[in-house]
Amino acid sequence: MIVGLVNLDSKLPNIALEKIKMYYKNDALYTEPIETIVCDRVYCSSIFTFTDKSYVSPKWICGGTGFNLTTKLPPEIECMKPKINYGVTTRGCIRKCPFCVVPEKEGNIYITGDIYDIWDGKSKNICLYDNNILALPEHFIMICNQIKKEKIRIDFNQGLDHRLLTDEICKYLKSISHKDYHFAFDNIKYEKTVRKAIELLKLNGINRSTWYTLVGYDSCFEEDLYRVELLKSLNQNAFIQRYNYNIKKYDRKYNELSSWCAQHNFFQAHTFKEFCKVRGFDYQETMK
Repeated sequence: MIVGLVNLDSKLPNIALEKIKMYYKNDALYTEPIETIVCDRVYCSSIFTFTDKSYVSPKWICGGTGFNLTTKLPPEIECMKPKINYGVTTRGCIRKCPFCVVPEKEGNIYITGDIYDIWDGKSKNICLYDNNILALPEHFIMICNQIKKEKIRIDFNQGLDHRLLTDEICKYLKSISHKDYHFAFDNIKYEKTVRKAIELLKLNGINRSTWYTLVGYDSCFEEDLYRVELLKSLNQNAFIQRYNYNIKKYDRKYNELSSWCAQHNFFQAHTFKEFCKVRGFDYQETMK
């Protein structure tokens, strides 16, 4: 059997397709364009709703949040544990953020494994995509102990819930090798908790982190800029996450804001107004 695997969001590793690949072993292959290969079965996955799906065949088996929230892998495939140095140790979340599909798709948080289900035993780096690992503090501490034992560098890619930080958790974060700590500042209503979290992190020796900053959901540009400038004033970095990418990617002021934040050295050294001046763009004129 020849099994084709199509990742529509090709820049991102796809855990579901890796499980399918492991299940079918030598019969599965990644291939694009898929129409050049004669396959007995094709699995297609998409994370984002805005990803182009114009060439997806109705004969393909499709899943992922880019298609719907209900399609699941068969149990015999879901239980596969590909050791590819990225994956999850928990599913679900305790939060019910209105812009997030995780609670509807995965429900409340639960444990699915540990780093030994993900790590190949050789790499010095692993990436975890857990949605809210700090909601299970004992599990989080166990993961940290495994990371320290194996001397692995960790990337909590989906971010950590700043509202769940404690002195103990901060001490564990400080004790492990990490790529960059990510948190989220999704709405201005969290300003107080963000300030408190940054203060707690600094008290434990973590002086600068990167904060995912949601824009384009229920806030205006002035508010989005305020949150970013607040993070800058607190010696933090920001990373812009656009809620509606198809619309905001055509809005130059959001493009410039994203570029400013992405260049951490320039972000820390210059204001947004200075950055726009270098780029030949007057964002204030577009606000009139």
